[in-house]
Amino acid sequence: MRERSTKSVNTNAGLSYDTNEPVLKNEFEKYGHVINVRVICDHMSGKSKGYGFVVFDSEEAAACALASMNNQLLEGRNIRVEYAQPKGGLYQK
Repeated sequence: MRERSTKSVNTNAGLSYDTNEPVLKNEFEKYGHVINVRVICDHMSGKSKGYGFVVFDSEEAAACALASMNNQLLEGRNIRVEYAQPKGGLYQK
């Protein structure tokens, strides 16, 4: 059974392809201390794939960000925010 990471939220879909990590951090740090931000990019083109991850220092900050930012407008696009799920692997239970 997979457990969610309660300190990490996934901007699962809807990021503008122009949204970068400083923009994402600026928007999400309104809800608590951000430890790490990552916008996922295509390896060949270097362009955003339209999603990313934000890691907070507390579960409360992540919950507040999720409740406040889900389905909100960011750089002209409605984004979907969820708790990040552990990446599945061959040896994961």
